[in-house]
Amino acid sequence: MTKSSPATSAPAATTPVTVRCKGVLFDMDGILISSIGSVERSWTIWAISRNISPELAIHTAHGCRAIETIRKLRPDLDDEAELKYIEDIEVADKEGLAVLPGVVDLLAALPLARWTVVTSATERLARIRMEEGGLTVPERIITADSVTVGKPHPEPYLRGAEILGLPASDCVVFEDSASGTKAGRAAGCTVIGTTFSHSIAELSAAHFLVNDLTAIRVEVLPGDEGLALHFTPLAV
Repeated sequence: MTKSSPATSAPAATTPVTVRCKGVLFDMDGILISSIGSVERSWTIWAISRNISPELAIHTAHGCRAIETIRKLRPDLDDEAELKYIEDIEVADKEGLAVLPGVVDLLAALPLARWTVVTSATERLARIRMEEGGLTVPERIITADSVTVGKPHPEPYLRGAEILGLPASDCVVFEDSASGTKAGRAAGCTVIGTTFSHSIAELSAAHFLVNDLTAIRVEVLPGDEGLALHFTPLAV
């Protein structure tokens, strides 16, 4: 697989690149769909009810499993009961949910067997959000329920590669969070970060940066050669 140095030395914006791979692993929130309003409203409700700063809860929760956020902020509480509480709040709040630019065309260009979703959301929440957005939901995805340790640990992306029957080194990860880019890199994937929710400085674990998925062009290579992703990364 073609790789570059970390995003801090990514090619200039006028220099197109091609990354070859055999599978693609997508984070969900901030990559496929935007549910940032729901996330922030839901964690604000939880935080206030649990005497936590909403700003701290939102910052801690982004890109991480809800159960790990709960354990960090209120280790004295029943984590499973709290997880059900925050999950119910998020499931009920669909306001403002939107598919992000470039997603529909990119997914349509990828063979179904070549991609899946690796998210820190629970399976129930992930499927509801993707279905609400009208997106194809792979039969098998990696969610908060699928792993013992969440991002930034590499386990989620290692498990995602397993679903596709590939070594992680043959996979490209699309991520928008610091924890997610770190998880993808630690798993041995090539990481393409988007600037949707985090600053460029926070995405230093990514190999490449783009604004969104609109400029990613997929070429399906013959036989078992896999895929070629053509795009122009941001200059940083």
